[in-house]
Amino acid sequence: MNASIADQRIRSLRPPKPYVDPFAAHGSLVEEERRPGGKIERALTVFLAGAECPFTCSFCDLWRYTIDGPTPNGALPAQLERVLDGLDQPFPERVKLYNASNFFDRRAVPAADLPALATLCRAFSAVTVESHANTVGPATLDFARQIRGRLEVAVGLETIHPDAASRINKRLDLTRFERAARFLLDNEIDLRVFVLLGAPHVPTAESVEWTARAVAYAVERGASVVSIIPVRGGNGETERLQQLGEFAPPTLAQLEDVLDRCLTLGGAVVTADLWDAGRLPACGHCRAARIERLHQLNTTGRAEPRVACATCAGA
Repeated sequence: MNASIADQRIRSLRPPKPYVDPFAAHGSLVEEERRPGGKIERALTVFLAGAECPFTCSFCDLWRYTIDGPTPNGALPAQLERVLDGLDQPFPERVKLYNASNFFDRRAVPAADLPALATLCRAFSAVTVESHANTVGPATLDFARQIRGRLEVAVGLETIHPDAASRINKRLDLTRFERAARFLLDNEIDLRVFVLLGAPHVPTAESVEWTARAVAYAVERGASVVSIIPVRGGNGETERLQQLGEFAPPTLAQLEDVLDRCLTLGGAVVTADLWDAGRLPACGHCRAARIERLHQLNTTGRAEPRVACATCAGA
């Protein structure tokens, strides 16, 4: 299907989204995060409000956190400054600027704001931003030179299943991903990768297998951190695909399976994204204990026995 036609269909199925103030961040959080080598690092994640990503992926739920139109000049520095003003000292080692889009898309992050953002990030020894592989390039290197700390770019690989990768409207082929990964590594910029669990068009029985393959693929191409993200429904398109038998919401058991399999892969840090994990289909008796186990795996990187439950036997 033509990409623009797919974009229109996906957008037409979305439920109404709330108003998003371009001068107010959605929020922030400080948490401990494991890094390669076992170091535990404090990281501040700031959820910035800005322009929507131009790549209309079929599984995406981040559009609801974006504004209509381009990000106004000065909005992102104002958001970040307000968050930092309310933060207790000492600051964490890392700041993650997540804008539900692409940091190197000038419609989402105006070029005029980069010096101010770089200045605000000087208090941190490491900075993480997110970007589609297609927008990784000279602008990435330019920002890396402006900040004091080391830059990390989080890139969505999503899936390497051949059919699914061509149908999720990501507009990303593996050659382009590999080129972006090589560019980052050649310029001493760290690579973090997002991989989907339950990607549309991947058969349910093969979901864990293909997710594990994608994690291994990312690690082999230099990713130092890989986050496994269960696909969240609610954007209209996932519901349409579910009715067609092309999507099934991933389960907590599947997330456990794939993290157990990939936990110590290649020396990289592999974690499960536990945002909204409580919504994943699972047994009500042991759900909380199983999510806590995943949290421990994320933090320590050490394998632990699965939670025993007489009610569900871990299903």
